[in-house]
Amino acid sequence: MKTPKALQPLIDEGIVDRVVRQLKSGKEASVYVVACGDQLRCAKVYKDAEHRGFHKLAQYQEGRKSRGSRDARAKHRRGRHGREVEEAEWKNAEVDALYRLANAGVRVPVPHGVHEGVLLMELVCDAEGRPAPRINEVEMTAEQATAWHAFMILQIVRALCVGLIHGDLSEYNVLVDANGPVIIDLPQAVSAAGNNNAFAMFERDVNNMRATFARAVPELAETQYAREIWALYEANELTPERPLTGCFVDDAGPADVAAVLAQIEDERFEAEARARYREEAGG
Repeated sequence: MKTPKALQPLIDEGIVDRVVRQLKSGKEASVYVVACGDQLRCAKVYKDAEHRGFHKLAQYQEGRKSRGSRDARAKHRRGRHGREVEEAEWKNAEVDALYRLANAGVRVPVPHGVHEGVLLMELVCDAEGRPAPRINEVEMTAEQATAWHAFMILQIVRALCVGLIHGDLSEYNVLVDANGPVIIDLPQAVSAAGNNNAFAMFERDVNNMRATFARAVPELAETQYAREIWALYEANELTPERPLTGCFVDDAGPADVAAVLAQIEDERFEAEARARYREEAGG
């Protein structure tokens, strides 16, 4: 295919040998399959702000630190340089998040750096070596949905433990490779500690996963993992190893303590069973 203008510098520098084909084109970026030596990788080309469909950018950038005081002042003045700084930060945010999450054990595509504003990363493939489908394109059994939901909750917890929230997690940006779910699309990743909207975004991410898997396992729709996990995070008690129940008691109103404790105990047994399933399946 004809080489896109944004990828030509990578070919000129020998970072990419050739462009194989376009994989997808979205509101925020276009993704291409490229050959790098004997490997196929993804090249993500971000669209300029005026052509990008992602709304409420400032809401997501809250809490991100600029590299210098000059850049911070430029962003505040909203001039040309400030817009350029915001664009650079938007493009660098995803690769920074990918490295942090990969180091924390979260299943994300392996990043290979940003070159000329283009993100190079692993091409996630299915068992047949084809580009992996999104999770909304996969038929799930109840057993798979239960296991994958538990796995995604663990990934979300691991991300939060290093201070990150995906911010736009849904069935459309989770791929399924030969080993299970892989989280993609992270340019809007949110600082959990530095963003006033952090909990709302976190809750939406968790509940989007709940709704996705509840289509195969309806009882998942009753779980309250978002509030349970956030309460542990705020109390500085959250770790990836912390058992979760999916239950949450709102202190604002009276509760049937005996019933809640019984439900928590039941959910604990289910959580332990899911954990054993993940271990037997290889994590």
